[in-house]
Amino acid sequence: MRRTLALAIACAVALPALAADERTALTLYRADGDQLFQTNGEAVSGDGYAVVHERRAFDLKGGTQDLSIGGLPSALDSEALTLRFPGKGTRVVSQRLLLGQGFDSAVAGLVGQQVDVVGTSGQSLASGTLVQGGTPLVVRNASGQVTLVRDYAALRASSQDDIARGSTLQVRIDGGSAGRTTAQLDYPTSGLGWRGAYVATLASGTACNMAFDANASIANRSGRDWKDVSLKLIAGDAQRAKAPPQPRMYAARAPVAMMAMKADAGMSQDTLGDLRTYTLPHAVDLPDGSVTQAPLYDSRQLACERETVYDNGTRFFVQAPVVEKDNGLPPSDGVPVTTSVRFKAFDSLPAGYVRVLTTDRDGNAELLGEGRVADTPKGQDATIALGNAFDLRAKREQTSFTAAPHQIDEGTRITLTNAGETSRVITVRERPYRWRAWSLVSSSVKPSKNTPELLEFKVDVPAHGQINLDFAVRYTWIDADLRPN
Repeated sequence: MRRTLALAIACAVALPALAADERTALTLYRADGDQLFQTNGEAVSGDGYAVVHERRAFDLKGGTQDLSIGGLPSALDSEALTLRFPGKGTRVVSQRLLLGQGFDSAVAGLVGQQVDVVGTSGQSLASGTLVQGGTPLVVRNASGQVTLVRDYAALRASSQDDIARGSTLQVRIDGGSAGRTTAQLDYPTSGLGWRGAYVATLASGTACNMAFDANASIANRSGRDWKDVSLKLIAGDAQRAKAPPQPRMYAARAPVAMMAMKADAGMSQDTLGDLRTYTLPHAVDLPDGSVTQAPLYDSRQLACERETVYDNGTRFFVQAPVVEKDNGLPPSDGVPVTTSVRFKAFDSLPAGYVRVLTTDRDGNAELLGEGRVADTPKGQDATIALGNAFDLRAKREQTSFTAAPHQIDEGTRITLTNAGETSRVITVRERPYRWRAWSLVSSSVKPSKNTPELLEFKVDVPAHGQINLDFAVRYTWIDADLRPN
């Protein structure tokens, strides 16, 4: 007989009910990759890192006793899992983690619950307490009679507990007195993480101003729903010695849409060693397979600075002067003129993505570009690259070159073209590369910056026009400069 693996649950799926003072607490760490936030068809993810602090209530008999804790994430770190009982009387003798494996994991989570085993034609095969999952099922009825079932179609359960789609912890304890007690269960898991999600909407006009919205984007693909949990977010780079545990994949549930939490008093911010914490003011729900957004800060108006840059990317790295005329010359064209927006962090900004928008003539906010920001302390600059400027071009040519025994003179012209409707200031960045000792001999535009590593010019290019930037650089050295150290 072919076995049909169907699991019928005659109740709404919910997490085990906990008292108000027994609320589960989640500490989520930053997820640097995109995998956790993508909808790639996989129900659970091995990306992300979180530490779970939850309390489980047990009826202890005193002495030696075996306990089963189901509903755990399918990708928790078994080596870092701890179960602690209050007082000194009860101790954990051994613990075993049964990794989640789809249907079998769900059945294991029903051990100890009242079930009805249904056959292929709908008949009841056994009813009572599920003692053992797998093959065979072991069911004990009210009179203590045990039934072993090998082939069945479905299990029906009327319990209000969540069905364990993840892993199950089997624990043997010893000592202590009989009675109801609450134990502390702590473990790290993958499948949970967060990052900053920012939207900067640039105002129209020549001045650079923007509306800035700062949110936390929280992803749950741990294989478990989290209901009414306290949530703490960790910003910063916490070193981890091993890769996060990888879950066993199972068929995805129906996707859960992205949700946004209503802004209220905001998150409380604090420090944790060299890290920074953000704690949500109220309990939240994080359904499995969801991405939730919560406000980090209230929306605000910020001053900013737009920058348009031509940078050919050359760097000084040679061990001897480059005396050949055409050796290492930057490309004459094909180097794009890029644009970016820079603003000063009004408070600590955790790493994440910034989407920069502007309102078009039709009134719709359209994307100008998207960039990633690193962890940015309060008062520091954050720069977002927007992409290449469509109407701006740069063409480069070598106008002169002479090489003597201890000197090189080189002239360069950069022709900047603007096909747009308004004038633009283009920042030209040059890093003389032929030798480390150099000086600017002449330039058609006064440099805005002149350091041992960088020449920078700000060139105003009119609308529908072009400007030539001409400059000459002299490199010098002596024989002693060429001797190895």
